[in-house]
Amino acid sequence: MKRSDKARRVVEILDDLYPETPIPLDHVDPYTLLVAVMLSAQTTDKKVNEVTPALFSRAPGPREMAALEVDEIRALIREIGLAPTKAKNLKRTSELLLERHGGVVPASFEALEALPGVGHKTASVVMSQAFGVPAFPVDTHIHRLAARWGLSDGTTVERTEADLKATFPESLWNRLHLQIIFFGREHCPARGHDLTGCPICGWAATKRRIADEAAGAKRKPRGAR
Repeated sequence: MKRSDKARRVVEILDDLYPETPIPLDHVDPYTLLVAVMLSAQTTDKKVNEVTPALFSRAPGPREMAALEVDEIRALIREIGLAPTKAKNLKRTSELLLERHGGVVPASFEALEALPGVGHKTASVVMSQAFGVPAFPVDTHIHRLAARWGLSDGTTVERTEADLKATFPESLWNRLHLQIIFFGREHCPARGHDLTGCPICGWAATKRRIADEAAGAKRKPRGAR
């Protein structure tokens, strides 16, 4: 199947399964979205949503966050992975938002990626979900599924992002990003996945990909999770 035909069918299935694409991280404005995305690295969205109410109660904006001591921020997010580093980044990023951007989250990839703890993926999420700028943030779900579906060779996250942008119309990027994440969580787990019975992998995955994943499952060390 040609990649363009495969992409068209993927869009049809995802649109049918996920006609609405709510942002999974709770937030009220670009700043709280930025903070939530920064906290989400190596942590589930569910856990982020559990700790941000108390954090945003104390620091709903960059001025309030910058005024907090790092130790207090760390205490508020202690259940989040990498809390010490994230606490330092939240304080410094908030200070820089005040110093450089008048306390406003900039709608610029370059400006966002210049902030501590804000990489390309985080900037892409903020640009797409807060400002509606076409972007295709690639997380672990998207990276894995793009390879399974034969839409990218999956060698690097950067390659996957470029391949997906070249495969799908720009107007669909922001919606597809969330749809693929939802699909990965609900239908397409990383381990123990029967590709042949999956609504998309069942027809999109190549025979070689199915064989490779089956072999990988057999090689999994005893006790591995």
